[in-house]
Order: sequence, then structure tokens, then C-alpha cells
Amino acid sequence: MTPPDRIEELLDAARTAFAGGTLVQLKLGGYHGGEPDLKAVLIKKINVKGGEKYSFTYRYKTRDTIKNFTETEALELLRRGLAEEFRSARLATTEFDLMFERNGAKMRLKRTEVDGREAPSTEHNRTKNRPLTETARPWLKALGLAGKNGAIRHDAQDKFRQINKMVEIFAPLIAALHAERPLIVDMGAGKGYLDFALYDYLATVARRPARIVGVEMREKLVADGNATARASGFDGLRFETGTIMEYDAAGADAVIALHACDTATDDAIFKGIAAGATLIAVAPCCHKQIRRQMTAGKPDARFEPLLRHGIFVERQAEMVTDTLRALLLELNGYRTRVFEFVSDAHTPKNNLIVAEKDGRVSRDRDAVLKQIADIKTMFGVEQHYLEGLLEG
Repeated sequence: MTPPDRIEELLDAARTAFAGGTLVQLKLGGYHGGEPDLKAVLIKKINVKGGEKYSFTYRYKTRDTIKNFTETEALELLRRGLAEEFRSARLATTEFDLMFERNGAKMRLKRTEVDGREAPSTEHNRTKNRPLTETARPWLKALGLAGKNGAIRHDAQDKFRQINKMVEIFAPLIAALHAERPLIVDMGAGKGYLDFALYDYLATVARRPARIVGVEMREKLVADGNATARASGFDGLRFETGTIMEYDAAGADAVIALHACDTATDDAIFKGIAAGATLIAVAPCCHKQIRRQMTAGKPDARFEPLLRHGIFVERQAEMVTDTLRALLLELNGYRTRVFEFVSDAHTPKNNLIVAEKDGRVSRDRDAVLKQIADIKTMFGVEQHYLEGLLEG
């Protein structure tokens, strides 16, 4: 008689719970694969614009990474992971727990009935409520988002949703800062959409006083931003003319940069580290510096199929660039998280790197330095631009 396939039994139970809305969480543990510092993977069901997805949170020692997958993708990842990389798993549903354990080729599955447990919300980010509900604001009209009647313009609906999403992400991070009236510096502020929205929300909804400075090199945008801030009564919001590297960020509690192109993102990270900012959050939009080095350098020959086509080089460059940024932040005492978020109609997916300083010594400085060196060697990278800034 063929022994039961415990992995398939677990996957069948997970699939059924997912489809029936009874899935609470699936947690993978006992990792023994080749990815440094991966501790566990947490899986839940979410509803996003593209439909129902399996959301994987990869929990590392100093950061979390979130990725969403279709059922076919998720089940294949789980099947391979349970067979090769994870020694244990716990499937929690509203009706029972299923414990999976693997010791070599031996596998066991234990079921325990539960009662009174409810499934969590599957709504992405828990709620669809918009942080900004009052649309008759002077700044919304000045930035062209609202019309004379105070309603959001039809052609600005997408932008307004994006701004609300930004506030959803950043407001809790700002609220967690210990400073009584934190100073937030936005590098490359542009027209200041996020700055106005965040200041408005913190002042009128969250009741969390803050100071926000938008740094922008285009003088007209700075003048317009300051005029709109005055007209809105936002005394703690101002814009200053200058480049990221010219600006003195000393005293900043948070340094943020959205869509700072290529190495401008690294300039912002460097300024945040140099200022000792508690929070650094950046959303890069392109990764040219590393891509050029990968194209001109000598990557490991085993990666040739991954780098044969231009679109693959672009994606690998994005991954390598932001991985090195996260590691360099860890090296300077920050706990980092990297995840994707919808940010702009022209860049449907973007990485958001969130780094929070916790005052600790790096987990293992030599180990982090080795990881950085190994990644550079593998992909033919001579030096990450941020490395040069940090080395002085």
C-alpha cells in the first residue's frame, strides 16, 4: 500500500480552507534552506484588485518581505518548500489546526479540533476606508485634484486614491516615532502631494503634531508649495529649494523619498543615515547604476540565462539594487522591510523600503559584509553607489 502523502493532505486542507473562507493562517517553520536569516513564512488570504491571492510574508531576522501569489503559484511554492526547506508547518482554520512535521523522509500530520475561532479580514490593508475624507481643502484645489465645488475631479480619482494609500502606509510609521513633534524631510518633494496629505491627516485626524519639510530643486514648485501651505493654514509645512545632497537633514526624525530616480534614492538614504533619522522610507523608480555594471561586468556564468534578455536584466537589477540597499541599512543599525505597493500609473509596481533604527548593533557585521560582497561578485557589480557615499 502506498503511504499517504502528508504534504498533499496539508495542501488539500489549505486549498479547501482558502476557498471556503475558513483559513486563518498557514505558518512554515524549521527552515534549513540556503537563504540567510529566513526564519519563517506566514501565509494568509487577501482580496486585492486582481482577485483573491495567497499573501506570503517572509520573516527574516531584521526585515519582512511580502509577496502575493495566485493559488497555482502558492501551492507549488508550498509543495517544494515543505519537501525540501521547511521541517514544520501549522495550518490554522476556523475549525481545526493541522500540524505538519518532517524528519528526513518521515512525515507526520496531526489534526486538532478548535471552536469559536473567526477568520481574519481578507481585505488588503484591512480596510478600504480612505484616510482623507474631507475633499473641500485648499491644497486639493491648488494641486488640481479637486474642482470648484470641492469634489475630487473625475480625472484625478486615481491620483487621490494613490495619495490615500500613501497616507495609509506612512501615517502609522510617523505615529510610532518617539519625538513629540517629529521632523519629516521629504527628499525630492515635487508638488508635495504626499506632504500636504500627510500633514493634513496628522493634524486634523490623527491629532499627531509634526513638522514636514519638502526639499525640491525646482524653485517654482517650492514657491507654489509654500503659498499653498500658507493658504491652508499649515504652519508646520514648508518647502525649501535645493538638491538632496545639498540639504542639511540634521535633526530629522524621518527621511522619505518617493520616486527618487536611480542614485537619488541612495542620496536620500545616505542623508537619513547621516542624520541619525529613526525612520527612512524610500520608493525607488529605476535602477540604472547597478544595471549598467551588471551589463558591463562579469556576472557568475550560472546566471547567464537570467541575464540573457533585457527585461530580465532590468528585474534582476531592481532586486540586486534594493537588496544591497537593505543590507547597507542593516549594517548601519536599521531593521528593514521591503514590500511592493501600487504607487503610480506609470510604475504599476514599486518597492518600498522601510528602515527603522532600533539602536542595536548589527546582527553580525562580518556576515552582512560577506553577503554584500557575495552578491556583488555573483552579479558582476563593482560598487553600489550607496557604498561609496557611506565610505566617505
